[in-house]
Amino acid sequence: MSGQASSQDKTERATPKRLRDARKRGEIARSRELVSFVVVAGGLLTLLLLSGTIANGAATWMQRALSPELPLVERPQDMARHFGALIGAGFAVALPLLGVGFLAGIVGPILLGGWNVSAEALKPDFKRVNPLSGLGRIFSSQSLVELGKALLKAGALGAIAVLYIATRLDEIMALGREPLAPAMAHAMRIALGCLGWMCGGLLLIALIDAPYQLWSHAKKLRMTRQEVRQEHKEAEGSPEVKGRQRQLQQQISRRRMMEAVPGADVVVVNPTHYAVALKYDAGKMRAPRVVAKGVDLLALSIRELARQHRIPIVDAPPLARALYRNANVDDEIPANLYAAVAQVLTYIYQLRDWRRRPEAAGPRPNVPSIGDVPGGEADP
Repeated sequence: MSGQASSQDKTERATPKRLRDARKRGEIARSRELVSFVVVAGGLLTLLLLSGTIANGAATWMQRALSPELPLVERPQDMARHFGALIGAGFAVALPLLGVGFLAGIVGPILLGGWNVSAEALKPDFKRVNPLSGLGRIFSSQSLVELGKALLKAGALGAIAVLYIATRLDEIMALGREPLAPAMAHAMRIALGCLGWMCGGLLLIALIDAPYQLWSHAKKLRMTRQEVRQEHKEAEGSPEVKGRQRQLQQQISRRRMMEAVPGADVVVVNPTHYAVALKYDAGKMRAPRVVAKGVDLLALSIRELARQHRIPIVDAPPLARALYRNANVDDEIPANLYAAVAQVLTYIYQLRDWRRRPEAAGPRPNVPSIGDVPGGEADP
């Protein structure tokens, strides 16, 4: 009862951490039926592409096997060499099928669960050799399901093969009356047809089994609400997670800040280090507001973005340093910097008016000379 209640309590989907831990242990969704289909389909495709070559090779091999040379009969000591050559020739005929089957056996599992090599799965585990644990695995519900699937698959494929052979029985019986090479080609066509029908049956089974395996794997990894809360609690206390969270927050904040630069009224800079973007809307703001700021490479990015959007850039090192040190992004500027910023904004408004005049008539407004301001001392 407790195990049933525990299973019923696991109503939450597995967290990304639980999924990662499961992959490390080698616990991923796999479908044997999908692998079987890929292997058989690969073999069928190989036979379709190389049917003539394989049929001719098989005919030659059978002719050599069934018609040994007379000296071999007279010299039994050469029979071993003859059989060795036959084995090598048979392997050469079957090599394309063996190679494709090997590759399909690798690709098949990857199609569902992806590529995964787990070192933990290779570690010795006493439970694997413990007879009691082995009996538990044999009589587990999963083993019974796999046994049922194997029996159903064998029955279905056997029925398909029997039905196909029954429809071609006359052709199969007539093969013995044909010359060897045509008989091999004819037999190859019959085998391809039978293999095609069986491949279709395997495809149907795989289409049922693959979703079931995904569902079963997800169900196996389900968590209770308490497990989810405990995992979140442990993750929040992890220095690595906190570091990633801070890094992500910084990236989001920086991206949002850079998106605000094109809407700024002016960028105040110290050409070598600082850049601060300001915006002022007299109808909505009590004072100018900092929309972006940065030093070194970030300051360079702010300046480049301002140039791209034709935002005026004012070179005022003391004011740039003071704004950077004393005002955060999205905050209003300090009151002790009102006068200096007012000079800059006055220049910006005059510059806009000058640009609107036909052919920029009249002299260009002079850039204000901003002297020392509170907090604008040079870096030591």
